[in-house]
Amino acid sequence: MDLKLKGKRAFVSGSSSGLGEAIAKMLANEGAVVIIHGRNEDRAKAVCEEIVSNGGIAEIAIGDLSTDFGADKVASAALRNGQIDILINNAGATSHKSWGEATADEWAEIYNLNVVSYVRMIQRLVPQMKTLGWGRVVNIGGGLAIQPIKEQPHYNATLAARHNLSISLARALKETGITSNVVSPGAIINPMVEEWLVNSAPKFNWGNDLEEIKYKAVQELIPNDIGRFGEPKEIAGAVAYLCSSYADYISGAIIRVDGGTIKC
Repeated sequence: MDLKLKGKRAFVSGSSSGLGEAIAKMLANEGAVVIIHGRNEDRAKAVCEEIVSNGGIAEIAIGDLSTDFGADKVASAALRNGQIDILINNAGATSHKSWGEATADEWAEIYNLNVVSYVRMIQRLVPQMKTLGWGRVVNIGGGLAIQPIKEQPHYNATLAARHNLSISLARALKETGITSNVVSPGAIINPMVEEWLVNSAPKFNWGNDLEEIKYKAVQELIPNDIGRFGEPKEIAGAVAYLCSSYADYISGAIIRVDGGTIKC
């Protein structure tokens, strides 16, 4: 299926690795010009070069979105070669501290990293989308926004804020041609998760085989209807669809890609 993204310019925050990288690569494969963002220039360049070597078009924008100055620098780089049609807010941080461990300052810090950084890029890129009469904002959220757990409450709260601001933005963009939506991933496998699973396997008696470990971990920690971890490309696929013209009638939505982990 042609998602009709050829020639669209997409900025993907936190795309020098991980989920953001998968999203950027899929958008590039669909013909979009992607702006790779990160704080590490070498990693961003490596992703950019891989996309170009596969026939795509990519640029880079380096900077820290946790400050207004950094966001100004990133937005300026992103807009250097043309207007931005698509904003994917993905960059952020996680923390596993409990109620008794996370200080008030740490609550404020993670809120700035995970929520205000999204706001900064929305404020810098959405106004110029209005002159185009078309645009896409896709914010990466998470299942813990909907069904929070007792652990990492400050992190859970930032995901809920992402969901909330995305719907508010959709209302504010009424009849502009710009949509605002959330993709809410479940537990996604990546090399860091695999490493944690292997290291934790003896504690939980999950065995030695990686596939067996992953299956048992899903059953005990994140039971879902599909029975496995998600893949980055599955999140990227949902994002790409929301960026396409086939999703013109979708705004203010939360698309869960979690194998049925969240029961609601």
